[in-house]
Amino acid sequence: MLETDYDVIVAGGGLTGTIAAQAISYYSKQNLRILSVDRNPETLPGRKGGAGWTCGDACSKEAVDFMTERIKIPWTRPEIEHDVKGVMAFSPDKETAIPFDGAGYMLNRQKLPEIQNERTKKMGVEFNFEVALSGLIYDGQQVVGVQGTDNKTKQPYKKTAKLVVDAMGITSKLRNGLQNSTKVEKEIDRTDVETTGRHIMYFEPGKEDLSEFDPDYCIIHLDQDIAPGGYGWVFPKADNKVNIGLGVEKTHLDKRNERLGKRDNVGSLMKEYLERNPVLRNPKLSEDEMDQHNNSGISSVSVRRQNDCMVSGGYMLVGDSAWMPKPIDAGGIGPALIAGTIIGNNVAQSIEANDVSEASLWQYNIDFIKEYGYKTAGLELFRRLVQTMTNEQISYGMKHFLGELRR
Repeated sequence: MLETDYDVIVAGGGLTGTIAAQAISYYSKQNLRILSVDRNPETLPGRKGGAGWTCGDACSKEAVDFMTERIKIPWTRPEIEHDVKGVMAFSPDKETAIPFDGAGYMLNRQKLPEIQNERTKKMGVEFNFEVALSGLIYDGQQVVGVQGTDNKTKQPYKKTAKLVVDAMGITSKLRNGLQNSTKVEKEIDRTDVETTGRHIMYFEPGKEDLSEFDPDYCIIHLDQDIAPGGYGWVFPKADNKVNIGLGVEKTHLDKRNERLGKRDNVGSLMKEYLERNPVLRNPKLSEDEMDQHNNSGISSVSVRRQNDCMVSGGYMLVGDSAWMPKPIDAGGIGPALIAGTIIGNNVAQSIEANDVSEASLWQYNIDFIKEYGYKTAGLELFRRLVQTMTNEQISYGMKHFLGELRR
């Protein structure tokens, strides 16, 4: 194997990328040279875009425990902002509520990356900030590094490694331009993407209505008029603080607008969703120091099964780059924790064996499917079914089918 600058380059300094870097360091007993490359400045690590770290902020305790038990990284305060007992999904008519996911946490997504970076550096991982990666470097059919532009110096940027882990998100240029695989899907279908918007707000408690806000539960509203092809959410961050948002799929939004004679977009739908909530009186965007760069934003998230193949020679996909968010609710933190932990073990074993070929890395595909990915295709089909249903059909199905399953 050729001499390289690093053993592993993790492209993308977000949550998934830092977990993967930590796991690689842990499983290799800190014996590998690991580089994390982030497009953001060091003061705003892992930021998704100009609007911050747009996210529902929720994560199951089960996923956090999966990571902590394996790579010994504990999450505590202040990155965990609020504990919840589970998620409640309400039918459009509000007559049926289905609980799922169990106990979990509401995270502070601005503070978490700062703490993640501190922990990751202590584990021997090096960081390069303000680097815009545009592609991969190849040696024949093997990926051997990354290239792009150093935004601090405006000079070309090139670093080589035995293995590149792509954690650059749903729009990853590395995946889109991948040249050494016909198995890895490069581009996602537009109908498998939801546009999401959310605010982090303080409010004065108004009318008590646990179907609209519950300090102990994350609430999901299924409603084709409020959030066509997606859902609305009201997730508690305190008794008087909330992460409120919604996700829509464009073709279903267009159909809804035509049906109702409207011209709504995500922004106007969010405004309506906030105004109709009787519990959230006089809501105001959070001005807390830990929210100031992250209190409002719009983003995109995948809602399909993970990429059918997540490896090629010298290259691996993880997190949003691999379309891992759960298809039914677009939750991305849980699968990121699981996959980021798993990939660390696979990377350490392949480099120790001095074999980073597609065949050697293939075990990662299998390990993720066994632990989490086995359920995503079924959830994708269920999501597609629900998207075609009217509010009346959803309410009936939740009451007479899903509701009956709970008894």
